[in-house]
Amino acid sequence: MSDRQERLKNINQDHSIETSRSAAQRLDRLSKDRESQELSPDSSKNRTESARLEVMKNAISVETKGKILETSKDRSATLRYRGPIDDKRRDESYNRTLKHVQSELPLSSRLFSKFTHNKIVEKTSDIIGSTLARPNSMLSGAIFAFIFTLTTYTVAKTTGYALSGFETIASFIAGWASGVIFDYLRILFTGKKF
Repeated sequence: MSDRQERLKNINQDHSIETSRSAAQRLDRLSKDRESQELSPDSSKNRTESARLEVMKNAISVETKGKILETSKDRSATLRYRGPIDDKRRDESYNRTLKHVQSELPLSSRLFSKFTHNKIVEKTSDIIGSTLARPNSMLSGAIFAFIFTLTTYTVAKTTGYALSGFETIASFIAGWASGVIFDYLRILFTGKKF
């Protein structure tokens, strides 16, 4: 009996070794099959399609009567409207974006931004920028002032006259005026602002 028990013990050990080997082989086969399935074009299409569907599920919004209900991570559902953007919505969006950007600025930049984006300062800047400080008029004023002042200084130096200092300012104003006239004539004939 002891001989028989010993044989059974040896068979069980051999069987357990074979079982672990076969399990390892089966595991290798399964992992290779899975890799080949993942590399196959059908599998990648399926994964791509399922990922696209998942993204679409997350991004789908409910549309009702010209309104879209969108959900976002940081806000609860907000109501967005389709159609033309009116002044009220544009101003709301501008103010929301401005506050968001200002909240991320350092204190000194934030204070400067609040000053420059004040309604009165913005309107004044827009009016001056569209009338007095047009780029072409400023450029022509600077070029005219340089050329006229250089010419006047050269003539005054050779003839012995003293300059008063107003020559540069006067030549800039004359150049600026000619630039404004040129701008308005160009807009009048071409119809293009810039």
